[in-house]
Amino acid sequence: MILKVGQSLASPVDTTTVIVVRAPKEEVSLTCGGVEMVVGGKPGGDGSSIDPARIGGAQLGKRYVDDGAGLEVLCTKPGQGLLEVNGTALPIKAAKPLPSSD
Repeated sequence: MILKVGQSLASPVDTTTVIVVRAPKEEVSLTCGGVEMVVGGKPGGDGSSIDPARIGGAQLGKRYVDDGAGLEVLCTKPGQGLLEVNGTALPIKAAKPLPSSD
């Protein structure tokens, strides 16, 4: 799927929803719990149908990034599914270190 900045995506297998913060130039496969996320709409499940190997849980308010693909999403509703892009798990974006105030 081709993603656009500001686009809202929902998981069809659990309660996870995300907003695209930075979109890649090429087409990618963004999945939650091993199932392709859908544009707009409401989340479609309770997480009971997720493959146990695909459980990781998206956390509310956290940003998930894949610098290689140029993708960044913000979790707006948590769920049980593992967020993946092209079959690779998305890590949580690390906080920027603050400068020292010596």
